[in-house]
Amino acid sequence: MSKFRYPIDTDQFQNIREQGMLYVDKTDMMYDLVSKYHYVFLARPRRFGKSLLCNTLKAYFQGQKELFEGLKVMELEKEWKKYPVLHFSMSGLKNVTVPEAKSKLESLIRGYERIYGKDPLSETPGDRFRDLIHNAEKQSGQKVVVILDEYDAPIMRLMYDTEQLEAMRSMLREFYQVLKDEGAYLRFAFITGVTKFSQLSIFSELNNLKQISMLDVYSGICGITQEELDTVLRPCVDEYAQNLNLTVEEAYSLLKKNYDGYHFSENSKDVYAPYSLLNALNDNNTTSYWFESATMTGLIEHLRHHPAFNPLDFDGAELSLMDFNMPCENARTPIPLLYQSGYLTIRNYDKEDDVYTLSFPNYEVRQGMVSGLSNYLMNTDDLEQNALVLAMARALKRGDLSEALTQLRSYIASLPYDIITKKEWMAKKKREAFYKLLIYVIFSLLNSKVDTEVKSILGRADVVIKTKSDIYVLELKVDDSVENALAQIDSKGYAIPYDADGRKITKCGVSISSEQRNIAQWRIVDTCGNVIEDKNTFEF
Repeated sequence: MSKFRYPIDTDQFQNIREQGMLYVDKTDMMYDLVSKYHYVFLARPRRFGKSLLCNTLKAYFQGQKELFEGLKVMELEKEWKKYPVLHFSMSGLKNVTVPEAKSKLESLIRGYERIYGKDPLSETPGDRFRDLIHNAEKQSGQKVVVILDEYDAPIMRLMYDTEQLEAMRSMLREFYQVLKDEGAYLRFAFITGVTKFSQLSIFSELNNLKQISMLDVYSGICGITQEELDTVLRPCVDEYAQNLNLTVEEAYSLLKKNYDGYHFSENSKDVYAPYSLLNALNDNNTTSYWFESATMTGLIEHLRHHPAFNPLDFDGAELSLMDFNMPCENARTPIPLLYQSGYLTIRNYDKEDDVYTLSFPNYEVRQGMVSGLSNYLMNTDDLEQNALVLAMARALKRGDLSEALTQLRSYIASLPYDIITKKEWMAKKKREAFYKLLIYVIFSLLNSKVDTEVKSILGRADVVIKTKSDIYVLELKVDDSVENALAQIDSKGYAIPYDADGRKITKCGVSISSEQRNIAQWRIVDTCGNVIEDKNTFEF
C-alpha cells in the first residue's frame, strides 16, 4: 500500500486539503490569472483537472484561507476578500433531452435561490440567473464570481442532430448571455470546456472573453508537468519504482511513454495526463485509465461523418492553427475534435512556416484509439483479436514475417463479407481504403506484444515493427504493386534511421486488393535488395 494519499476519486479541493491528499500546487498561476483577467475560458481534454481548478478558484474567492496554508498563493494574496460564488457544473446536462437539460439547469439555479432569493416573476433560466447575480451582489456588498465548468457537455453528443442541437443552443444561449449583460456585477468569470462551438453566444457575443488555452504561461495550469513529476512527485516515483522492481530511470521512462506528451501551446510545458498518472502511481500499474473511464461512442459518431479520413494518418499531421483549433461543427475533418478532446496534441511548432505538427500524445491514447477502432471496424470479439495478435507476435519474434502476414490474411478472410456494406456511412469510392485502415489498426494492436509504430511521423513507412533481434519496415499499397511499395521504402529512406541499431533490418512491400478485399501479395527483401520471400496470394 502506498504511503501517499492520491486524489484519484475526488476533484474537491477542500476535501483534498482537509484530508491530507497529494496536491500539486498551482495556486501561483491561479493568482496570476485572476489578477490579470475578468472573463477567462480554458479548454482542456476530459479528466485533465479542470474541475479541480474550478473548485480551487471557488475556495479562493470564498476566502477559505485556511485551505491554502503552505501553498504559493499565501505569499501573493494579502487581502483574502470573500466574494459570492455561483458555480455551475454542466456535466450533469449531457446525454439528456433539451427539456431534461433545462430541468437540471433549473435545479442548479434553485440551489442558489435558496441562499439569495428568487423573483417570482422570473421564469427562464437566464432571467433567474440574472436575478441571482443581482441578489448576491446586493446581499454581500461584493461583486459576484461565476464559474461554469464543462460548458459544452450538453451539446457534445448533439453535433449531428441539427434540430436538437439548435434547441439546446437556444436554451443555453439565453443562460450564457447573462454573463455579457451583467458584467458590471461580476468580479470574475471562469468557463471551462473541451471544445469550441462558434455559434454559442458565449463565444460570439462575449467579446472580452480571454482564451488562455494556448498561452505558454498557462500550459501547465492543469495536468502534471515534467518539472512537477521531477520535484514534487519524485518521492512518489521512487516508491512506484521500488514496488515494481524498476530503477527510477526505468520508472520515469515507463510513465513518460504511457501518460506524458501533452503540449497546449507553441512553447508548452511537457504535461502528463493527471488522472492516468496518479492512478498509475497509486496502483503500481500502467493500465489505460483515461480510456477505461470514457467511451468511444462520441468519437466514433464523429468519425462516421468523415469516412474519407483515417484517424491514424493524423499522427504527424502538419497544420496551421486555424485548421485544428477551429469550432468543431465547422470542421471538414475530424482533426479539431481529435485535438480538442485530447486524442491529438501539439508535438512541435515551426515558427518560420507557422505550422504545427500534431501527434498522439502517448501510448495510452494511441492504443486506446486503436482498440476502439478495432472493435468498431471488425465486429468481432476480443478473444479472436487477441488470438490473432498473439499468433502474429509469436511469428515476428521468431523472425517469420511471412507467417505473421499469413495469419493476418487468414483473419481478414474470416471477417463477414458484408462488413463494409454494414458501415452505411462508408462512401463507396472510399471502401477500397477500408482494408488499409483495418490493417493499420491490427498492426497497431501488436504494440501490446512487440514494439510497433504505425504512421508515427509523416514521411515514415506505414509500419515499423521491432523485436529483440529484428526490425521490419513495411509499406502498404492499395491496388498497387509490391515493387512500388518497396521502391518507396528505398526512395524515402524509411529504413535508414535504423542502420546503426544493430538489429537485422528487413523490408517488405504489401499489396492490398480492393477486389479481393484482402492482402494480395507481399515481397520481403533484405537491405541489399535480395528477395527473401515473394508471396502472391493468387496462387492459393
